[in-house]
Amino acid sequence: MKKVVLILSAVVLAISFVACKNDKTSPEITGEIPEETIVENSEDIAFAETSEINETLEPQFLYVIAPSGLSLREYNNLQSEKLARMPYGTKVKVLTKEENATMTVGGIKGGMHEVEFNHKKGFAFNGYLSKYFPPDRDITVKGYADELQRFFPEVIYSSETSGTASNPINTESIYLPGSQWNDGFNTAQRLFDFPREFSFPNPKGKNSETIFDGKPKKGIWVSQLEVTRENNTLQKIEYVYGSKKYNSTVSIVKEGDGIKISRVEEIK
Repeated sequence: MKKVVLILSAVVLAISFVACKNDKTSPEITGEIPEETIVENSEDIAFAETSEINETLEPQFLYVIAPSGLSLREYNNLQSEKLARMPYGTKVKVLTKEENATMTVGGIKGGMHEVEFNHKKGFAFNGYLSKYFPPDRDITVKGYADELQRFFPEVIYSSETSGTASNPINTESIYLPGSQWNDGFNTAQRLFDFPREFSFPNPKGKNSETIFDGKPKKGIWVSQLEVTRENNTLQKIEYVYGSKKYNSTVSIVKEGDGIKISRVEEIK
């Protein structure tokens, strides 16, 4: 009889042990995550993180907008050795961006980006680098805007005609979001072909300044740069051009986070 009781007790204990073991491994009861779920989620997270990193690490390219070219230097200071001269319009690959303005060159604040040019790595002043490629010679304002809008849809072009049939006034504008003063000035100078003698004016100076063309072309009555400042901050740059046939004013102004370039041309 005792043996029977002992056997029955053993069977009951075994069944209880198995039931308890099943309870402990059940995620519904304990809240534990099955091992295979952890592995799958880890793979998903790793894939997402890798994708984000790859997007972040996509190379950025900028264009040299210094009219006389830009120096590629060995280190991130203006006293280091020059490794190369990067011509105007050159497309360079940015390796490391300098977000802070650590220096001022010609009234332009900026820092030294690490870039790659012609298989050489070095540093270049980012005040003369732009995300917008410069306009080709003899291209129209609309033509340039159309080219830019293929890559930068936020660029805006507008035009209008007023005046009379015998004395029309044509106005056209291009807006470059994220562009800075010197970027807009260099674009306007090339787009509207006003004298290279005029260099980007220093933001510091008189509130009103007129810079005359020292060597005007034959038949030109007026050729001058008019600069408006307030508290050593640029407000407007205008190139005023006049001849027997027409008057023209090219205006460069800061608008929002970008630069707006406009030309008003009056046919006489």
